[in-house]
Amino acid sequence: MLLLRTLVLRPGGALRRRQGVAELQKSHTEPAQTLAPQARRLLESVLLSVGLGFFAVLCLVWSVIALPLMLLPLRWGRRCGRLGIFAGFRLLFSWAGLCGIMRIDARALLALCDGPPVVLAPNHPGFLDALLIIAYVPRVACVLKSSLLNNPLLGAGARLARYIRHDPPRSMIRSAVAELERGGIVLLFPEGTRTTRAPINALQAGVGIIAKQAGVPVQTLIIESDSPFGSKGSPLLRPQTMPMGYRFRLGRRFDPPTDTRAFVTELDRYFRQTLAGAPQQQWLESGTSRGESAGHR
Repeated sequence: MLLLRTLVLRPGGALRRRQGVAELQKSHTEPAQTLAPQARRLLESVLLSVGLGFFAVLCLVWSVIALPLMLLPLRWGRRCGRLGIFAGFRLLFSWAGLCGIMRIDARALLALCDGPPVVLAPNHPGFLDALLIIAYVPRVACVLKSSLLNNPLLGAGARLARYIRHDPPRSMIRSAVAELERGGIVLLFPEGTRTTRAPINALQAGVGIIAKQAGVPVQTLIIESDSPFGSKGSPLLRPQTMPMGYRFRLGRRFDPPTDTRAFVTELDRYFRQTLAGAPQQQWLESGTSRGESAGHR
């Protein structure tokens, strides 16, 4: 009541009191505002490190299990290998979503689970792209570089799943066509590596050659990501703004090509038009993948 009486009877005092309260609030909030971002960055760094550790442990455990399973008949080994990788990655990304590390919209991928055989051709902003696709579409056969098939963490599981070695090219094409003839899906990134310039790198002809020889469509997949995590040249342990957003959507489905060169030109044009407003354009154009995360400059 005394404060109310003072404010009513002394307008000038009210102004001074409001100024005093504002200064007091400022003195209390400035340290909190300084501390909160630091605490958040620390938490994000810890979560990122734990997530990468979780990923390494999952891969190591599955590699140990996969080695004796290599003795299984080809058909059963392939099925066990793909199911194990699917279950492990699905567990990893479910945990990452619950912890607030990632925000994933992969509903579009579910349409591929029971669909016809296709060559799946996504853009490739980061190294998590293939892992996320496998976590929702277990029937895919990935085309992998030899270095990944020989990797101590990934190699045994990938070989058990009968993923396809990228080289030599003729062997890769034969294996991919055989997979499609069995009714599977072949996952091949047309860029051949992770995107380094906006909106997309130059495309390679492998997707068109495989689709032409197998007589199957090419299903494009648009990957949108607001985080440079896992992009080319970006250290995995660099702090990231969380949650890291990933969205998948099915793009245009191209008929089996008859002219590979013309198809690659058309595919390149389609990706450039479709990715023009994608979230990753910002950090690709600014070079964030090779610098600091956009949220921690």
